[in-house]
Amino acid sequence: MNLSLIDAFGRFGANPSNRLRGLSAIAADGAMVLNCSNAYFGHPSRGVLRYEDRLSREPVESKDIRLLSQHLTLARDGALPVRMVTPVAGERSGSSSGGFHVRPDLIGKVVKFDGDHFIIDFTRCEDIRQAAVRSRFK
Repeated sequence: MNLSLIDAFGRFGANPSNRLRGLSAIAADGAMVLNCSNAYFGHPSRGVLRYEDRLSREPVESKDIRLLSQHLTLARDGALPVRMVTPVAGERSGSSSGGFHVRPDLIGKVVKFDGDHFIIDFTRCEDIRQAAVRSRFK
């Protein structure tokens, strides 16, 4: 089901600052919600979906980029979970015509943010729970 950007963010309890091109928000539960462009995903290892991008791709004066920088800093420093919203395949990020999709089964963690370049690794919720259980019994 294709959702509007507002509805997609709303699935995670968040509200983007820009209803058409919002890049990020902090949800009611404290998680960061990120509007991910499909072109910046990779698979560095089994079970990991990596999102890697640079803030400098967009104009620095953009309010959405400044807000994304603040949210990435909060997520990195506070070890906040990151939730994913993506444009429907084939559509550009920010396009309102194709709609958006949410991935509630994936939770991300900011593994790098230097003020420009950022990397977020997403794993399945059950993989995180299994790793926590394994570490408790070691």
